[in-house]
Amino acid sequence: MTPIDLVESDDVIGTNVYDANGEHVGSVERLIIGKRDGRVAHAVLSFGGVWGFGADYYPVPWSALTYDEDLGGFRVNITREQVENAPKYDADSDYDWSPENDRRIGDYYGR
Repeated sequence: MTPIDLVESDDVIGTNVYDANGEHVGSVERLIIGKRDGRVAHAVLSFGGVWGFGADYYPVPWSALTYDEDLGGFRVNITREQVENAPKYDADSDYDWSPENDRRIGDYYGR
């Protein structure tokens, strides 16, 4: 049987996110999708638990997340120090998804 690689967006929202060591660090809050190409560009994460973040949203390139079947969630190879200085926005605010900020996110994470 071939595994199915497609998933509904509703099933991604709320999925747990783990660091490289398998420690739970947050969850996926929303997906940012390109209007023209239809691809997921970014996952917006809220970090909590171990790292103590959570009041803000952190957009990270979708390519920074890898689904881990054993954990039932996504792994990110992002350090606490990277998150402390990462592009972010308040959970009660809207983010400016301009091309400049899109590049800023990609440049920050080296993608």
